[in-house]
Amino acid sequence: MNLRKDLQKINTHLDSEGIKLRVEQRGDKLNLRGPLPCRSQAKTFKVQRISLNINATPVGLKEAQKIVELVVLQLHHNQFNWDNWIKKKPKAPSKKKLSSVLDAVQSFEEAFFYDSNRRRTPAGTRTTWTSAYLPYLRRLMRIENSQGKELGLDLLFRTLSSYSEDSRSRQQCGTALGAFANHLEIQLPDEWKIQANGYGLHKARFRRLPNDSLITESWLKIPNKRWKLAYGLMATYGLRNHEIFFSDLSSLSKAGDKVIRVLPITKTGEHQVWPFHPEWVELYELEQLAEDSKLLPSINTDLTSTTLQQVGRRVTEQFRRYELPLTPYNLRHAWAIRTIHIGLPDTVSARMMGHSVAIHNRTYHHWITRRDQQQAVDTALARTPCLIKNQPQAEDESSQKEQINNY
Repeated sequence: MNLRKDLQKINTHLDSEGIKLRVEQRGDKLNLRGPLPCRSQAKTFKVQRISLNINATPVGLKEAQKIVELVVLQLHHNQFNWDNWIKKKPKAPSKKKLSSVLDAVQSFEEAFFYDSNRRRTPAGTRTTWTSAYLPYLRRLMRIENSQGKELGLDLLFRTLSSYSEDSRSRQQCGTALGAFANHLEIQLPDEWKIQANGYGLHKARFRRLPNDSLITESWLKIPNKRWKLAYGLMATYGLRNHEIFFSDLSSLSKAGDKVIRVLPITKTGEHQVWPFHPEWVELYELEQLAEDSKLLPSINTDLTSTTLQQVGRRVTEQFRRYELPLTPYNLRHAWAIRTIHIGLPDTVSARMMGHSVAIHNRTYHHWITRRDQQQAVDTALARTPCLIKNQPQAEDESSQKEQINNY
């Protein structure tokens, strides 16, 4: 069905009926545009828009047409009210006095979802809250209940210390409780960052990252073609589990530049990713995804009924089911190390991975330090003249001293 032709047909029909309102498409959404009452002077009309928040699809067009009829009816009976058509902004969290830890957590949750930047990606925000904040706040409340501690620095440090020093959970707990303390205007000491940032890949035995041969051998062991494609995407582009299903893969065609676009609805928003190694696009047969992304595993990706975290969990479960000798995040970390070895700037790698440079440098500190040191050594050696190397060997101690003095 030709959407533009159907849209023109609807507006032509409205015009023939003497209705001045029109349905218009802006991006992938449908709006209503035409003369409508001014909000300050109801008897004065001017051309305005009503955002319908309806997808520009054949089904959406039918719904928009019915809304036009409803608006015309309201205008005819002087019942049109902008309050019925304007999406109300959520109320700012109240600044009520917090009498318990539970009150404080609820206040923090309200403020978290009220943030205007987070409201742009509701699915990602919901996933971030349930996976990166809620588990640590729940532990905070359990420790409060079991030990009878009041809300303050002591309770925050006890909660942080309940996680192992070399664990990722401790680092995430530090971030979550740091944001919680900031909301409550609790001043954290410098020691907090030291206590929280004790985690790095070098302390976690480098996660025993797989080499390229093991990655390819594991791919060959996957019996399902759909999951082989999903695995190949993660290995080649270092994607998070859920990002496999929320990326624009059109550039994987034979004539494409092979740069994929992770969509804005994901955990860290839109970003572009280059393949490392580029030849893996062909090796793992990824070009076919440019024509049909439905070749990927068929799982529920409707974020009105699931979350990004649940989508990602399906990927992890499948790796276990196939008894692969690596995890999804092994592939992501291996991709990151590859970019470090080839000398890609850390700011670029971090952007492609969808996280901050600070997190990138902290996570991959060991490899970045080794790379920078090696580059410095190579540069120094290239500049240093080999003056002693070409000198004839001294025959006695006096001649050795003379050579040293001359040098």
